Amino acid sequence: MSSINHKICKLLSVGAVAVLALVPPGKAAADEPSGDPMHVHDADDVWAIARGGRLYDNWMEELLRDQPRKNHPAYPSTGKKRGYPTWRCKECHGWDYKGNKGVYKLGDHATGIKGVFDVRGKKPEEIHQMILGGTHGFSGAELPHAAQELLAIFLSKGQIDMDKYIDRKTRIVRGDIKKGGQSFQTVCVSCHGFDGKEINFKSGRFPEYVGTICRKNPWEALHKIRFGQPGVGMIALANQDIQYNVDILAYCQTLPVK
Repeated sequence: MSSINHKICKLLSVGAVAVLALVPPGKAAADEPSGDPMHVHDADDVWAIARGGRLYDNWMEELLRDQPRKNHPAYPSTGKKRGYPTWRCKECHGWDYKGNKGVYKLGDHATGIKGVFDVRGKKPEEIHQMILGGTHGFSGAELPHAAQELLAIFLSKGQIDMDKYIDRKTRIVRGDIKKGGQSFQTVCVSCHGFDGKEINFKSGRFPEYVGTICRKNPWEALHKIRFGQPGVGMIALANQDIQYNVDILAYCQTLPVK
């Protein structure tokens, strides 16, 4: 598990202990949902989209799988990443889903690989066949069949055109800061704090907070606001309209970066 998820899990565990202290003996176990969440049959599309969005972000963290040491077979030799990051969908296709025509056109993450934005609206079954194709090389051993289906649902129904909400050159978000602040202070503050500094995603020497990420990489931040952080219990706001999420992002850009 990555250091960022360890820190988040530690924080969430403290909250869980506090909640369980208020629950009568024997009741907590009875109230736990039964069955494997990967196989629920009555879940709304928004659940599947959010789960698929986290798989797109980092399916290894979401599924608690070991990180491959070797590069993904399709990752170009000219790319600058090595090992497990090359297996993340976002590493080639980008946080804005546009690959070599988006933010990852240049920089340390550039691979020359096209995005996935053009598959929006296609049938999930058709997209699933693409995931199974030779280029991606995913078998059931690495990415279970059920997870592949959820990833396909996200790619079909969960992508948005981030250029409508984030200026690609300035990184400024087109949102209502006041409305976003009201949402952040009621939904997000319990984990992230009023200043967004409750969780340090990096280290004491090189700290990274909510404000840091939202200014540096608003595309990543918007994706995580909508779908959550892989492998931990972060709230996903994919059930809200996109402007609600964008407003939160706009407010988060006003938070301290260090």
